Amino acid sequence: MKKVLVVYYTQSGQLLEIAQQIAKPFIEDDAFQLDYHQIKMKNDFPFPWNGDEFFDTFPETFKQIPQELQPVNPEILSTDYDLILFHYQVWYLTPSIPINSFLKSEEAKQILSGKPVVTISGSRNMWAYAQEKMKVLLKENEASLVGNIALTDRHNNLISVITIVDWLFSGIKKRAFGIFPLPGVAQEEIESSDKFGKIIKSYLKNGNFIGMQEELVANGAVEFKFFLVSMDQKGNRMFNIWSNLILSNPKKRKLLVQLFKYYVICAIYILSPIVNIIELILYPLLWVLKIKRQKKYFQGV
Repeated sequence: MKKVLVVYYTQSGQLLEIAQQIAKPFIEDDAFQLDYHQIKMKNDFPFPWNGDEFFDTFPETFKQIPQELQPVNPEILSTDYDLILFHYQVWYLTPSIPINSFLKSEEAKQILSGKPVVTISGSRNMWAYAQEKMKVLLKENEASLVGNIALTDRHNNLISVITIVDWLFSGIKKRAFGIFPLPGVAQEEIESSDKFGKIIKSYLKNGNFIGMQEELVANGAVEFKFFLVSMDQKGNRMFNIWSNLILSNPKKRKLLVQLFKYYVICAIYILSPIVNIIELILYPLLWVLKIKRQKKYFQGV
């Protein structure tokens, strides 16, 4: 019997729903044992959020500073798994604090060391450099990344900001102001994600993951958008400056976090459209220089 562990953290429930859909093919097959581990914080974050708490988590999130977790079930620690399905969300272009905290724990190393891992992210749209950070954390835990699925809100970048903020601060997945689309990963995409589970199951059954990522990508597991990857890269540079500034000035933290909030609003609604227009003009040249290469890289593992 092949043993599969589903690891996840969720606030809204979206990532659990995704995890359950991808796990369906394993549940329906008696040849597999499926276990779940929900990452839980000792002092959890609020949901819905309020503005001050949401932005105040930024520096520790970006700098990947771990916080205390509730312990892992001893039965999970003692089980030798054949595959880990690792679900995570992106906060501030970085795996969330609960995810970072788990991956920097001794329990994570005990579970992940020597094991093949498929990462599954549910994010607004910028996941590429968070996945790069996940690669580092998995390597530190001596795990082997064999596949990646990046599920996103596929609506326009500026629209998805409005809808996700409404969801985060209201706690209700609804059409913001009654006119915008629903936030998050589309329900039909969540419900069809069992197709990824079927692909993963077939490779696990054969004991060989070669070619699996290519098949996942062919079935829509990873959508590459150069503009979003470019903004992700630029955002990481600026976030590094802001997080260093806030953490090195604790007495001015409240003021600096407020300034950071206004910077983010300005970057999204003023700077990013300008950068987008410039990159659209330069697109043919950028395709030759780096877009084609980046697409191949970020759709792989």
